[in-house]
Amino acid sequence: MVGNLNHIIDQVVKDKGIDRDVLVDALESAVLSAANKKFRNTRDLEAHFNKEIGEVEVFEFVTVVDEVVDSYKEIDIAEAREVDPDVEVDDSLGMMLDAGSFSRIAAQTAKQVIIQKVREAEREGVYNEFKDRVGEIVNGIVRRYERGDLIVDLGRAEALLPNREQAPRENYRQSDRVRAYISEVKMSSKGPQIILSRTHPGLLIALFKAEVPEVAEGLVEIKAAVREPGSRAKIAVVSHDVDVDPVGACVGMRGSRVQNVVTELRGERIDIIPWSPDPARFACSALAPADVSRVYIDDEGQLMEIIVPDDQLSLAIGKKGQNVRLAAKLIGWKIDIKSETRAQEEEQEENLPDEVEDPNIVTEISSADELEQTVPALVEKEIADVNEEATLDKDED
Repeated sequence: MVGNLNHIIDQVVKDKGIDRDVLVDALESAVLSAANKKFRNTRDLEAHFNKEIGEVEVFEFVTVVDEVVDSYKEIDIAEAREVDPDVEVDDSLGMMLDAGSFSRIAAQTAKQVIIQKVREAEREGVYNEFKDRVGEIVNGIVRRYERGDLIVDLGRAEALLPNREQAPRENYRQSDRVRAYISEVKMSSKGPQIILSRTHPGLLIALFKAEVPEVAEGLVEIKAAVREPGSRAKIAVVSHDVDVDPVGACVGMRGSRVQNVVTELRGERIDIIPWSPDPARFACSALAPADVSRVYIDDEGQLMEIIVPDDQLSLAIGKKGQNVRLAAKLIGWKIDIKSETRAQEEEQEENLPDEVEDPNIVTEISSADELEQTVPALVEKEIADVNEEATLDKDED
């Protein structure tokens, strides 16, 4: 190799952030690949980087023998002792080759191997940097759209904000800044893929961690969070300090803390609810701002029947069922919600006795033919009854 490579290695390490040992291994592999190509893989070669002179040295290893059969892999004992006087038969002797003798094609191969190794190291570095950051919020710059998906520049890497992870009514243009949640990091054939989200409930939790010191310090815990992105969200909070009000801490002075989160989510309404280990009490809080009269629980089926005052029914259900839907997701139970009037009607229907049929009452006539046959018969019977009554009256006179 020509020139001192230490300076080049140091510069690449600084610019690309690649570990020095990784780059040295890449250089050794590249030179070894070039050497094997030159000698058509006929020799036992090894490449080692000499840090003192800044060069990659290539060594050919041969076995010392009395009589040479394979000149590529064996050396005569007399010739071997010219290199190392102490060598013995069956010893392995390493002899340094002149790396400068490699052909232009071999050198090009070495260059390609180095480039590939550097790329792999960069990809591995990006993956290692972001794989442990799942659940964090990152700031990036929108670079371009690809079939509705956003490509976001995070500095060292580009991330993907898929169309399905974009909140409704949020529009971005090139060079806009975007704040998003890292939902997934995976390695693919094209390198690391960093998936961002603006709809994940984790974004809501991470925003509160950033805005509320009590949440960041663990004094207040967000037990659950659910969202209908761009419209409404609910979070359940609990305090691990008796002197800290979890709801008040998240709301902040004059609502400043929660308002910052709402602004970041482009006006998404957020309900902050005190968490309770009692499912019934938790459900009552989750349906806020509606009042609840009674709660019936089916533990086995994870089902709740909730009764609310008549004037609270629409409030409890919410617009297009949104409030009760979010509440059910938050507590993890199915919810059947009813007004007090409806609940009373159902109770009365259940308590009514079965009707007893009177055998002396003609119940129904099923067809027009039956009607034609039945009416004359009834008329004749009525006339007969009248005549009979008149005859009886005459006899009495």
